[in-house]
Amino acid sequence: MVFAAPNEALARAEGLLDTAPPALHASIAHQVIGIWQRDFGDTRLALAHLRRARDLAARADSPEREADVLATLGVALVHTGRTRQGLAALERGVARGTGHTRARVLFRRAYAWWVLGRHGQALEDVRRAIVVLRQAGDVIWTARALTLRATVHLALGAVERAEADFAAAEELWGGTDQEHDKADAVESRGLAAFRSGDVPAALRLLDEASERYAALGTPMFMLNIRRSEVMLAAGLAPEALAEVDQAIAVLDGMGGQSTRKAELLLVAAKAARVGGDAQTAIARAAVAVRLFAAQRRTWYETHARLVLIEARVAAGRGSGRLVADAAAVAEKLASFGAPAAPEASLLAGRIALDLGWTADAERHLAVAARSRRGGPPLARMTGWAAQALRARAAGSTRGVLEACRRGLDVLDDHRMTLGASELRARATAQGAELAALAQEASLASGGPRRLLVWSERWRATVLTAPPARPPADPVLLSDLTAFREIAARAEEARMDGRPVAALEREQRRLEREIRSRTLHMRGEAPGGGDRFDVGRLLTALGGDVRLVELAVLDGRVQVLLCGQGRVRRFEAGLLAEAEREAEHVQAGLRRLAHPGAEARLPVVEAAGRRLEELLLGPAAEHLGTGPVVVVPPGRLHRVPWALLPALRERVLSVSPSATSWLRARETAPPPGGRHVLVRGPGLASGGAEVPLLAEGYGGRAARPGDAYAGAPAPAIPHPRGAPSRLEDDGPHPRGAGGPPAFPGEEYRTATARLAHATGTLEDHGPRPRSDGGHLAFPGQEDGPAAPRLAHATHATGAPDSPGEEGRPEASQHPHARGAPMVLEGDGARVPQVLRELDGAALAHIAAHGTFRADSPLFSSLRMADGPLIVHDFERLDRSPYRIILSCCDTGRFASVGADELLGLVTALLPLGTAGVVACSAPVNDAAVVPLMLALHKGLDAGLSLAEALRDARAALPGDAVHQATGWAFSAFGAA
Repeated sequence: MVFAAPNEALARAEGLLDTAPPALHASIAHQVIGIWQRDFGDTRLALAHLRRARDLAARADSPEREADVLATLGVALVHTGRTRQGLAALERGVARGTGHTRARVLFRRAYAWWVLGRHGQALEDVRRAIVVLRQAGDVIWTARALTLRATVHLALGAVERAEADFAAAEELWGGTDQEHDKADAVESRGLAAFRSGDVPAALRLLDEASERYAALGTPMFMLNIRRSEVMLAAGLAPEALAEVDQAIAVLDGMGGQSTRKAELLLVAAKAARVGGDAQTAIARAAVAVRLFAAQRRTWYETHARLVLIEARVAAGRGSGRLVADAAAVAEKLASFGAPAAPEASLLAGRIALDLGWTADAERHLAVAARSRRGGPPLARMTGWAAQALRARAAGSTRGVLEACRRGLDVLDDHRMTLGASELRARATAQGAELAALAQEASLASGGPRRLLVWSERWRATVLTAPPARPPADPVLLSDLTAFREIAARAEEARMDGRPVAALEREQRRLEREIRSRTLHMRGEAPGGGDRFDVGRLLTALGGDVRLVELAVLDGRVQVLLCGQGRVRRFEAGLLAEAEREAEHVQAGLRRLAHPGAEARLPVVEAAGRRLEELLLGPAAEHLGTGPVVVVPPGRLHRVPWALLPALRERVLSVSPSATSWLRARETAPPPGGRHVLVRGPGLASGGAEVPLLAEGYGGRAARPGDAYAGAPAPAIPHPRGAPSRLEDDGPHPRGAGGPPAFPGEEYRTATARLAHATGTLEDHGPRPRSDGGHLAFPGQEDGPAAPRLAHATHATGAPDSPGEEGRPEASQHPHARGAPMVLEGDGARVPQVLRELDGAALAHIAAHGTFRADSPLFSSLRMADGPLIVHDFERLDRSPYRIILSCCDTGRFASVGADELLGLVTALLPLGTAGVVACSAPVNDAAVVPLMLALHKGLDAGLSLAEALRDARAALPGDAVHQATGWAFSAFGAA
């Protein structure tokens, strides 16, 4: 019963002891309590109960009972680090028991061998046990023995054998009520999925096992270890370290197994090393080595030594001694048959290369390179990395590039099995070394085209294919709804000054649940994503457009200027200096979002000039006069590119990669041309541009409940409350809350000033409407004539001309087909917003934006019922063709993996969005309104987002607040 209903078994055993039972029965009760304390509680109490059970069995003169207790005691002693005593107890148990009992003791001794890393002895004992247990018809113990044998096979890399044993055990468990054992079987299947390279399935199964253990009230630290290992493989090092640290704290608090603590410390050391914290990794690994050595667990001790050497190398402590240490570890791991042996050989070869010991390096790298031919994806990656280093040492550029290509192909196949965009992004970190080696070889060979190809090979790969669409999972949908509700309540509590700690805890819990379920998604079959073609890019650019791709090699920016049928390379400044300058610029823009900071404007402009020198260098003189597309590395995503003098007056767009720009350029707009305007709560001006745009586009805005797009819109729930009153006390940064800068008449006058400044003020009398689908802004019922933004003049200089070749005329514009759908107030709820955004031609969202650096896929736009997050956007069949996010921080990203970005914009681009306008800094809410009106004026005239944004910036007043607002917005993509 202790592994069917553990807590009930504990209670019944304690109850039995209260009745003064005979020695034989008391021995069983103490053994049950000892097992419970050993696996789920305090090992010191476990040893006391098990020794008592042993003594009572001897008093009862029952050799079989004594043998069984000795086996349980032996395992407990091994888990407390008393290896010699534990093995001696197991040996006595084997000697005392016979037949069926001895088989059960052999199973426990096999388990102890596995804990100690002595896999050969474990396989021999479990083989002997299985034969007898099957003959005896002992279903439960046969299933346990099969599960153990499968786990040993996994440790030795024999995945197929393990899967066969797991399947046989699972069939046996189906006919029992051993709930804890069943949970263990699910956990073991998760481990098998991980070893075979199926990370989503591993995460799903381990989460299922966690739920089963939680229902039984039995903490399992082995599960924490396995979950953390899977997280590490998925690139989630901080999460892995947090999980292990929490488990160590719980284990210490309950006096748990020292063997598990050593294993947890080993995983913690791995997580710290992968996460870039070499000193923490050294400290954890050193303690793990000492514990494993004291426990006589050589297999684990050797793995801990490998992590310790890796951490020391990461801390810059490479030396000849470390070469010898790594080689010794590799040799010992190979003797164990451990899959990690190639990693140790690669490490020894890499250290030797750094020291210039080419002969030693070749010997170690040749051994590591053998793993490239088979095994799990990450093992093959290790082999190809070793082969690339061998080729570089031999001076073979061709060999380096071939090895890098093959290695990244392996990782590509692995990435495409991952459904979640976050996992795909983070998994690229494992290919960073290969990508860097290839770029280095390309630069040395002197070919800018080749460097461009390799710069694209491992840049923004998440955008090469859409993430797997979240399934119609009722639990996930329920969690998303609950998350929005809790987040909205927490926001209201903050605004009212009420305590929010409990709400924030529940919000974090829901975030963990949502994230966990999305990580379970599997991707499509290996493959997917187009290979980059330089010729295709140059053809698309034509003679006027320039694409500037920035690559970083050895810390210096290399500018690859593409256009006019060729690729040229220029060397610019140091990346670290550019990053520091970009942070200074961001600080300046934040300050300029508030009135009274005009003195900061020259400082920010000077920083823009320095950024140009660092990021473009001499390439700035060769940009021509046409549009420019900038493709920066992930670490430069916060640069406001329109601030750079060479780009300030240009049609400018930004793209995460040249490949994603090509895809955006070739994306066709959806049929129907629906326009959606969304106004969320809490903005300082109340999203004042939305009603003006609604009237300007359609004369009468559609509202939820209207017949629209051929079908009735879903009903909107009853309003939850009235909007708060706004008062005029000056402009505020967008999203900060507070009153509008230009209420009532003052706002109309400001719009008129903007139109007059751009030479487009026309007197059309009261309440002009749109004609021919062009924007017309409403005036007032009674009063002076209101402004109308006139039709734009195209490059030909003729009003209302078709403009550039191939552009549609105004009557063909999508919005000419009907009034825009406006979602505001209680109508701007997430489900309704998502329904309307799906497949729209243009969406404009005025809402408070929040960027989450700690969890970028929970970056959000605030709707009436709570946050609209990136996970919500990923549920769209097709995101809007064009989307304008007129709110703070929507253009910010988290840089993860090798060179990947996670955020709102990068979530939209693979889902059908061809162009986005977003903001990378806090902006002044009042100054955003005229910028947005002018932007839509350009779109109405048939301009692209980049063209319209350039003209909108030029139309703004020249004061510091408006200029900073213009610089903060960027156009992404190619629509």
